[in-house]
Amino acid sequence: MRVCLLLAGLLVVLATTACQGPGDDTSSLDAATAAPTAAPAGDLCPHGVLAPICPKCHPKLAAVFQAKGDWCAEHGLPESVCPLCHPERGGRPAVDVSASAPAATEKTAGAPANGTVVRLKTPETARLVGIETVQAEERANAGGVLLTATLVYDATRVAQVNARSPGVVRALGVDVGAKVKKGAVLAELESAEVGSDRSRLEAARARVEVAEANYARAAQLEGEGITSTRETLLAQQERAAARAERAGLATALAVVGAGGGAGGRYSLTAPLSGVITKRSATLGRLVGIEELLFEVVDVSAMWAELDVPETELATIAPDQRVLVSLDGAPGRQFSGVVTYISPAIDPHTRMATARVPLGNPEGLLRANMFGRARVLVGGARTSLWVPAIAIQRAKDVELVFVRRSPEVFEARHVKLGRRDGADVEVLQGVQLGEDVVTQGGFLLKTETLKDSIGAGCCAAD
Repeated sequence: MRVCLLLAGLLVVLATTACQGPGDDTSSLDAATAAPTAAPAGDLCPHGVLAPICPKCHPKLAAVFQAKGDWCAEHGLPESVCPLCHPERGGRPAVDVSASAPAATEKTAGAPANGTVVRLKTPETARLVGIETVQAEERANAGGVLLTATLVYDATRVAQVNARSPGVVRALGVDVGAKVKKGAVLAELESAEVGSDRSRLEAARARVEVAEANYARAAQLEGEGITSTRETLLAQQERAAARAERAGLATALAVVGAGGGAGGRYSLTAPLSGVITKRSATLGRLVGIEELLFEVVDVSAMWAELDVPETELATIAPDQRVLVSLDGAPGRQFSGVVTYISPAIDPHTRMATARVPLGNPEGLLRANMFGRARVLVGGARTSLWVPAIAIQRAKDVELVFVRRSPEVFEARHVKLGRRDGADVEVLQGVQLGEDVVTQGGFLLKTETLKDSIGAGCCAAD
């Protein structure tokens, strides 16, 4: 039996079984094929097929196999057990070679059954279609979940400075990249409003002095019996109003940063120590209070924001230790703990954000640096890994193709674990040392699907 497979204009003649294993719909044959591997060799009929399902011994079964499309017209036997087409099966149906393989469910519908075998015409055919394999290997790892990480500023150490009162920039004290201490002058502005408030403050101070004197005199005259208590109360009220006006104007000017001095000139100062990362103020420019003039960042600490897939959210928790490796700092690792996990998932990336504060005493870390973070959620262990390119997906099933001989390949349903760069951990479905297909797996998958080019079995000259 042979199979024709067409890809990218290249017609490659294949001889394939592409026949389903135990995941097939076996109809009335379920009972007869439930455990073929348990049958002794004596259970084979003279035709070399398991006696209970041999259509030559039981002619009525021929129509059942033919209705299923499992039929080798050349030899008059079911294709799945034909000893001439598939001598490796010994006249028995294909069985699941992985004891841990998942059972067929609605989730596996539309995917090749576990154990589906594809037989190429010759070993040379495998080379012509570009099939390549690598061995599944064990790897000792530190455990944990590997995630992508991006560095951002610590939001609690970022200050954005704007004008406290509309005015004109008269002097600049710093530029982008300058390191400043808390309270350092960033720029000087001249504001008409500040000048007006300072004049009013001087008037309020004079008014307070007069009100203080009037109250003292009224209290003295009341004590001598010359004036009434009412006059004293009026003087006390005037003094309180003058004091309130003075305090209000002084507070307003203090917020602006122009508590002292004369005229309308005042200074913008750094609210924290750090580095100037932005400056939009220029000499002679009229600025309003809504404009950002300077940004000051304390870079002695940074945040690593981790992209957590929703499938890993149940694994990640606060206070877990994290090791961060950055592309811009090769050979270095930075340690921290998870302090925050976003309560929302991005609807486009299906990721949540986890935050890990990192110290930056040497200044090696910079915002928007990219790297990887390993969240340590378990102890060290040894596990099986294969290249991620070996993983094929059919419907909701993840599978690989394992080479059983130079021209025979078997589909295996697999359960995957963590990803680490170009490799992926395989928890079920592949054994240590088995050869898995890396290049050409898509061709084999296409051959196993009923609706794909070349699927099924056909005769070829």
